[in-house]
Amino acid sequence: MNRELEAATNATLEAGKLLLDFYDTDYTVDDKGTSPMYSGSNPVTDADRAADTYLRETLTGEFPDYGWFSEETKDSPERLSKERVWIVDPLDGTKEFIEKEPMWVVSVALVEDHEPVLGILYNPLKEELFTAVKGGGAKLNGEAVTCSSMTDPSEMVILNSRTETRDGLWLPFKGEFKELMGVGSVAYKLGLTAAARADVFATLRPKNEWDVCAGHCILNEAGGTMIDLNGNEPTYNNENTLFSPGLVAGNPKAVQNTLSVLTC
Repeated sequence: MNRELEAATNATLEAGKLLLDFYDTDYTVDDKGTSPMYSGSNPVTDADRAADTYLRETLTGEFPDYGWFSEETKDSPERLSKERVWIVDPLDGTKEFIEKEPMWVVSVALVEDHEPVLGILYNPLKEELFTAVKGGGAKLNGEAVTCSSMTDPSEMVILNSRTETRDGLWLPFKGEFKELMGVGSVAYKLGLTAAARADVFATLRPKNEWDVCAGHCILNEAGGTMIDLNGNEPTYNNENTLFSPGLVAGNPKAVQNTLSVLTC
């Protein structure tokens, strides 16, 4: 897996540089339409597309036998027959990118037999690079990280969606946690949870495989787990790529205690 990690890390860093080239320019913003994952607009920019093209050409060029699944590439059933598949969100947190909030990342994962075995997240504005390979631990900028050990919801900082908070979805749970901290990118929230920058992550809306695959691998390697709100651990490279109705991630005990609060 060393070859894949090196290639994917280099490609992710280059994609981050490419996105920064767009950051303060007059790029085009389009709306992809309604989605069960979002409230309001679902934007896509020239930056998303350019980063996607670069990552796809680079990674499939070096690993032509691997499948490809990305938010910004038209899906193909061909990936379903592949043992290994790249699962990518070239710009997770497009709304934050547009709003100039430093809460967006490049997300690159490799899946083998439906399980994430490599994950990379890169926030170029904060120069934070999260990496993990199955069995090799999780790292932030080369230093090992592990999930928080906090398990009591009343003492936990929970990372949640700014949009979900704005839409009132978290009002019933406001008094259940020490703090509800809104962060943009789903993938970035998983990286921050893996690095114990918060105690647990949760979302109350469906998410796609590309949103969480890389972060799931990093979280696993940091001693954590991720389950949906029905208690099932996600798998990847499925025909139906949406996880419903939501997700919880963190150290296993914290996840179970959070799930109890959210589903009581």
